[in-house]
Amino acid sequence: MVGYNIGAKRKDRAKTLFTYLLAIEAIVGVVALLIVELLPKQLIAIFGAANESQYYTDFAVKSFRTYLCLMPLATVNKGTFIYLQSIGKAVASTVISLIREIVLGVGFALLLPRFFGLDGVLYSFPAADLLTFVVAVVVIINTYKELSSDTLRK
Repeated sequence: MVGYNIGAKRKDRAKTLFTYLLAIEAIVGVVALLIVELLPKQLIAIFGAANESQYYTDFAVKSFRTYLCLMPLATVNKGTFIYLQSIGKAVASTVISLIREIVLGVGFALLLPRFFGLDGVLYSFPAADLLTFVVAVVVIINTYKELSSDTLRK
């Protein structure tokens, strides 16, 4: 739909779709976060951990809550790079994706355990989500400006 509207020179509609996408992504992220925060033991049971020791369960709950604590930001990040692909900004989309998954995700997973031990692994993806969100906000602002102007840069 976005590509069609861009091709039809209806950037106003593409901008509205971007707004809806970001709002829905944030809502989905908040709902998912609430599920993780309110029902962690039930989620863990899905993965066959119902009969494990209490230590295992406690660590699994901590892992879920720590690793997924910035899920609303992660969903907005993903929505942003998917939208960028749809308007033909493959380079910007790829850069955001690579920053999140490779540069920060892997980088923090290797770096943070040196300072925080095992918890550093759990902190790696929330840290990557937060920093990627900062980059995504800059891209979102620029994309809104471009969608409000007469031209769309690739």
